[in-house]
Amino acid sequence: MKSTSLAIGVDVGGTNTKYGVVNHRGEILDEGAVATTLFPTIEAFVDGLYERLLPMINKFGKDGNIKGIGIGAPNGNHFTGCIENAPNLHWKGVVPIAKLISEKFKIPCVLNNDAKAAALGELNFGAAKGMKDFIMITLGTGVGSGIVVNGGLLYGDKGNAGELGHTVIRPGGREHWSTGLKGTLESYCSATGIAITAVEMKKDAKEDTLLKNYDDKDITSKIVYECATKGDALAKKVYEFTGEILGEALANFVMFSSPEAIILFGGVIQAGDLLMNPAKKAMEEHLLITFKDQVQLLFSELKFADAAILGASTLVWG
Repeated sequence: MKSTSLAIGVDVGGTNTKYGVVNHRGEILDEGAVATTLFPTIEAFVDGLYERLLPMINKFGKDGNIKGIGIGAPNGNHFTGCIENAPNLHWKGVVPIAKLISEKFKIPCVLNNDAKAAALGELNFGAAKGMKDFIMITLGTGVGSGIVVNGGLLYGDKGNAGELGHTVIRPGGREHWSTGLKGTLESYCSATGIAITAVEMKKDAKEDTLLKNYDDKDITSKIVYECATKGDALAKKVYEFTGEILGEALANFVMFSSPEAIILFGGVIQAGDLLMNPAKKAMEEHLLITFKDQVQLLFSELKFADAAILGASTLVWG
């Protein structure tokens, strides 16, 4: 691999899309972001992305050294190059994003699930460097996962393996706003789920809470975090509840694949120990003795958002 080789990494999220030009050492030379929801159609999105990336391509893309574009997206299928029925995106159905981008940019394009891309970023440049077995859990608008077994990503028969966010952790529980499934991990442990929990707890709260200063529709996970850092007992209780559910789910995942580590990534992890402590405690409580104290629970070592951009860029180099 030539040291001058570059790749473009694109992380398509339910709320925002982040992109950057990356070299093979994992250095992001330039980056930017745009609201995914700004574009009503995938064609408009591709045009908007092209408009924003073209100055970077002109700046860094000399002599064909930009080898390709790697994309991480919810429900992105590496085998087909399509986003397939993503519940957290407003483009519905099967979206041939890799084909559309390749045709627009005249550069090869490779797609993967966003959490799988983040796992690759962590494997090559972050906390999982040197590991052969680990699970990456992304906690953002949704809950995604990338499972690495014996040094390689787990894809499954059709390329969709690893939708741990949609596994049922509370049978008959909260109905998911997009899938209709009840009691899934994403329903509780995503940023959206945390906000819903806060609204529910606020409604039943007898004690004073800073959350009562906000209308239900205005409460976000960011507001819950800010209230918790100010010492609000109810906001802290929201994180304890969320961490317990997350920890129970992680115990299931540990006993399924026996990883060396589980690495948490995404906006929700900014809560730090408010989330980590109850999650670790619940995980250990629900493990068979064979697995107790055997699996590291870590936060990503990469700068927020970089793991997905870096991971998406590694798709270009194979």
